[in-house]
Amino acid sequence: MNTLSYDIAVIGGGPAGLAAAVKARELGMDRILLVERDYELGGILQQCIHDGFGLLRFKKQLSGCQYAQKFIDLVAEGGIDVLCDTMVLELTDDRRIYAVSAQEGLLEIRAQAVILAMGCRERTRPQVSIMGSRPAGVLTAGSVQRYINMEGYLPGKKAVILGSGDIGLIMARRMTLEGIEVEGVYEVMSSLGGLRRNKVQCLDDYGIPLHLSTTVTKIHGNKRVEAVTVALVGSDGKPVRETERVIPCDLLVLSVGLIPENELSRKAGVQLHPVTRGPVVDDTMMTSVPGVFAAGNVVAVFDLVDYVSRSGEIAAQGAADFIRRQSAQGNMVDTVAGSNVGFVLPQRVSADCGGKEINLYLRVRKPMKDVRADIVCNGKILKSTHYGVANPPEMIALRFVPDGPLDGPLTVDVR
Repeated sequence: MNTLSYDIAVIGGGPAGLAAAVKARELGMDRILLVERDYELGGILQQCIHDGFGLLRFKKQLSGCQYAQKFIDLVAEGGIDVLCDTMVLELTDDRRIYAVSAQEGLLEIRAQAVILAMGCRERTRPQVSIMGSRPAGVLTAGSVQRYINMEGYLPGKKAVILGSGDIGLIMARRMTLEGIEVEGVYEVMSSLGGLRRNKVQCLDDYGIPLHLSTTVTKIHGNKRVEAVTVALVGSDGKPVRETERVIPCDLLVLSVGLIPENELSRKAGVQLHPVTRGPVVDDTMMTSVPGVFAAGNVVAVFDLVDYVSRSGEIAAQGAADFIRRQSAQGNMVDTVAGSNVGFVLPQRVSADCGGKEINLYLRVRKPMKDVRADIVCNGKILKSTHYGVANPPEMIALRFVPDGPLDGPLTVDVR
């Protein structure tokens, strides 16, 4: 088994991992390793040929591929070591990484700091409990995206989409452009699951109907999907049998949510948050395991890639500071999800953060209009930000600089 030693090892070559590696090089770290299980860098951005990326960071519309390429070029210019087509098998709590690849064989990678950037995965059919047989033609939205955009295959002729997540909305438009008839998008919740701009650009502009409070209850077909049954959902969350109808189709596309990919985190003993399903992190993006940091969708599902890249840079700064200091941080205070807030990220911040910029990310519990987000410490409002509209799928980013040390938990309220 080959043994490698690095200052910082980044697991995952998507937008978070790329940004982390580039930032670590800018901070003067000499020995940086980027490990990616795919045969090329970029992560999910490889298959995102639509635009809408980079509006915050680059102030212009880029495709996912263009956005990724900017960071891939910086990785190459910085001379950062890259291992592609390499699967990480295990991460230990003392920052040893065991990985395997066809070219290098079994590897042990020892790092002074590790940044987790594994991204997230899609929920599948068993996780939403749809009855019926198991024929071909039931695919997640991300799989359909890869088939069409990267592999050049059309997976069906008439599609029904379950779930109104962003990938499902984008693929509704993409399939329509490629000649696949999209009968409709069905969402079990009473509100949209993705960004409003995607509904307008991908559904409204192409005449694709969105059916809220409606779900797929059964799949018909033997070798291939022949039809699905849909029904309205009552206030108790259960399908109303009297409203069932059968829709002929040969493709059911599932866009029913994303789950942070944290199998490696669990093995390393990293504490996970029950709401985000990602690691509990502080304002440097360090997890409960000293020297192990996390960034991007492995922490929580972000809606904008610009936020993902920003979290990677914060993690790189934290990792560099950890290596140079090699000591535990000072006093920490918790961040608390207050009124109408589902979660706040990070879950802990340094109490001695006076004069330092703090980045907080949150999601609201329900759609709201004309709202105000307050950051409160011991009854004192540290910052208020007004928003015209707040929706659960759209992450709110707050930046503020405390005047001095924090003497209690930070609570974020949205009213």
